[in-house]
Amino acid sequence: MSWLGDSDDLEDDFEDYDESTIRTRPNPKGNRPRTKRRPAHEDAVVGRVLGVDRGRYTVLLDEGTDDEHLVSATRARELRRMPIVTGDHARVVGDTSGAEGTLSRIIGIVDRTSLLRRSADDTDQVERVIVANADQMLIVVAAADPEPRARLVDRYLVAALDAGIRPLLVVTKTDLADPTAFLSHFDGLDLRVFTSAREEMPTEEIGAALVGHSTVFVGHSGVGKSTLVNELVPTAKRATGHVNQVTGRGRHTSSSTVSLRYEGDDGSGWVIDTPGVRSFGLGHVEPANILAAFTELALIAENCPRGCTHLADAPDCALIEAEERGELSDAERARLDSLQRLLQTFADKAEQAPGR
Repeated sequence: MSWLGDSDDLEDDFEDYDESTIRTRPNPKGNRPRTKRRPAHEDAVVGRVLGVDRGRYTVLLDEGTDDEHLVSATRARELRRMPIVTGDHARVVGDTSGAEGTLSRIIGIVDRTSLLRRSADDTDQVERVIVANADQMLIVVAAADPEPRARLVDRYLVAALDAGIRPLLVVTKTDLADPTAFLSHFDGLDLRVFTSAREEMPTEEIGAALVGHSTVFVGHSGVGKSTLVNELVPTAKRATGHVNQVTGRGRHTSSSTVSLRYEGDDGSGWVIDTPGVRSFGLGHVEPANILAAFTELALIAENCPRGCTHLADAPDCALIEAEERGELSDAERARLDSLQRLLQTFADKAEQAPGR
């Protein structure tokens, strides 16, 4: 007999125990244990995100049908680290009736076809997502009041082409100044240009270019972007401002990005109005992609040696050699200067990077 007692007695004792007798610590919250399995949400519907305001998303469901309607939605907890922006195609669950007081939930985003981004400056690696799924960018500048900034337009072009978006250009206030000299800076680019005076907006011509497209409008504050949006979409009622006569800068009027439907004689499209910006950082763009925005220079650069920086001191650079031989036009020389300024910014950033 062992110190545990008779084995037959032990077997009889253990017959009185089963898994229900095991004591477990109660769940203080009284809820079910967490699981990594997530519901499939097979009942989710897909809608277009038209705007966001203080964590609430306006989503258009059943687009293009008789049942088309808006819902207000919040994001699911698992999406808290994912930016959801205007133009996204979101998967929505919950009460999708759109009735007053109801709230849906965004549980996923459909794969994006494009993503327009910017950073605060060229050294900032934190990107700001502006809009998703746009296929055109309408760059709005003024011929005067405020003065046009070719360098800023260059940055818009780089961001557009990096995102795979077709750029368009509108020059407003041409009754105040002749934009010819400014536009010569973009000679040789595949860039469609519209011009307008204060009282003569070419809305029909611009509208025709919007049909069938999702077009994001960008521009410096005070150039007339919101005025143009209101002309194209009369129901938009976007706030318009003026240019400060002392600083020469425009006043910010649009404070949020919003999608508006354009209805034309030949069809419809989407106008995405964005807040005016005075800078457009490209910290998120790879330097190798910048050259693609300068189409005519990219063709010449095909003869550059591998790894060429295209900077002013780059050895055997085909661009620099073409300039020295006088083979570049005045516009191409201006474009080369703009390209080199952007590339130099990235070169300086690399030199300042930690660990160098």
